[in-house]
Amino acid sequence: MTVKLLFKNLSPFVKPYHKLVVATLLLTLIGSFAAQVNAWVLRYTVDHISDLLHVEDKLKKGLNLLTWISVILITKEVVNAFVQFGQKYFGEKLRILVSRDLAQRIIDKILTYKLAFFTANDNESGKLQTRIDRGIESLTRLVQNFFIDILPLFANAIVALIMMFQANVWVGMVGLILVPIYFLITQNQAKKLSGWRRNMRGFRESKSQGIISIIDSITVIKSFNREKIESKKQLDLQTQLTENQLQTRKTNFIYDGIKSFVEQFGVVIIIILTVYLVLTDLMTVGAIMFHIMLFGNVSAPIRQLHRIYDEMNDAMIYSETFFDILNADHQTENTGTYAPAQLKGEFTLQNVSFTYPNGTEALHDINMTILPNKITALVGLSGAGKSTIINLLDKFYNPNHGTILLDGVDLNQYNTKFLRDNIGLVLQKNHIFNGSIEENIRYGKINATDEEVIEAAKKAYIHDQIINLPLGYQTKALNLSGGQQQRIAIARMFLKNPPIIFLDEPTASLDAIATEQIKNSLDAIKKGRTVVIISHSISQIIDADYIYAMKAGRVTESGKHEEIYNQNGVYKEIFDASARSLNIEKIAKTFEDE
Repeated sequence: MTVKLLFKNLSPFVKPYHKLVVATLLLTLIGSFAAQVNAWVLRYTVDHISDLLHVEDKLKKGLNLLTWISVILITKEVVNAFVQFGQKYFGEKLRILVSRDLAQRIIDKILTYKLAFFTANDNESGKLQTRIDRGIESLTRLVQNFFIDILPLFANAIVALIMMFQANVWVGMVGLILVPIYFLITQNQAKKLSGWRRNMRGFRESKSQGIISIIDSITVIKSFNREKIESKKQLDLQTQLTENQLQTRKTNFIYDGIKSFVEQFGVVIIIILTVYLVLTDLMTVGAIMFHIMLFGNVSAPIRQLHRIYDEMNDAMIYSETFFDILNADHQTENTGTYAPAQLKGEFTLQNVSFTYPNGTEALHDINMTILPNKITALVGLSGAGKSTIINLLDKFYNPNHGTILLDGVDLNQYNTKFLRDNIGLVLQKNHIFNGSIEENIRYGKINATDEEVIEAAKKAYIHDQIINLPLGYQTKALNLSGGQQQRIAIARMFLKNPPIIFLDEPTASLDAIATEQIKNSLDAIKKGRTVVIISHSISQIIDADYIYAMKAGRVTESGKHEEIYNQNGVYKEIFDASARSLNIEKIAKTFEDE
């Protein structure tokens, strides 16, 4: 990221507020001239007081002079108060508006990105959040300070330097020569710090991700008594962060000392030169203070150069990853235009292979047909690729090789929004939003009536539990148990009522009675729809019209229950293991005894 590229990326967010920018520039121009008034007044005062010391009635004339000086200075302060208020208010308003637009733009963009973007190795949620937050913070702080501090300071310096040249060329040359020297020192300081700041960004991202990981894993950490290990991990990271901060501060202090010396050296040269010019009658006594004050206005932005460079470097470093996220157009989900009036719901996978962005090979040469108005079960051990197939059918990912057809049309040609409007998805662990139970169920159909929401809850066998809660349907959904949250997700799917349903371990977190209740509800909604189910439950597998057994990303057997069971492969192993785990023989004997 360069300064030019930074402003190019940032300018579209500032342009809509050009009136604010113009108003701020006008105020800056007025303020830059007002800032020189003190120097002119001091010069005029010293010179005239010197003359008054040698005349009669000097007190009366002196009071008259002081009156005019007071009026000028007070007027200048009044004008300056309005100017500073305008600059600060407009600058802050611009920062807030740009911050809002940056935040909304990146939210709008990441919502369009493929799942591959979020599952990439370096895009953990904590790191993404840090990149976005720090990027917006540094960019908006740069915008604000540019109009509040940077622009006014440099405008004041330029006006002061011009006045120094007008008063005396040699004194102006001293001020002009010291500026690039100071600038070069500050530039070298920034280069020295850039590596440390880049490391700081990485440490902050890792720290943020580490804290989120601890919070998410706190139950496991405590159950294994691994608090000290996790603490040590964070201590090592904090130690690296501390060392990096100390090196940054050390470098800053060294260069700040050098710059302070250069500035004071300039003041000494100005004093010596102006005194010489006074003694040779080429300058008045008042001009000494005049030039010293003007040089102070010239050196003021120079004193702030390190801070300006710090902010600029922060903006460039953090904006790199921020704009990488914002401009990752290649990660935008592909969508077609095909949206038929009705879907039959027949999927055909032809020689499909897929590898996740992190390099995990999930599917190898899959050939499969999922028939409409039928229940298709995917069976296999963990990591067999079952959930990956659902991810591909829902267009969360695109296969690396092969083709997926829906009703004979390539899935890529379908409008993605249309496709997902016609698919209901229930996962083993469904996400519950921070909101009420009603809001979470209504997510399946935003314009649903209260009656429809209640009916969906009844189908998911959660209504009776909801009405017994103190706040009923307005209860915060995140306060529910895992099993209750799962039923909220299933109610959400019932409310959506789509023609195609994907069920990925839909009853995994439910108790036996709830599982039976949900199974009955799912059996009812399955009728007349295309259903793909992944489950380790024998009762749900055995009811399927067709079964595909998978192992290590490949289809090993397929057919109806009796057919595939007799093939003595993966399916038989899983089915027999499930039966043994349920202690079927003892259960059957119990029923016989009854």
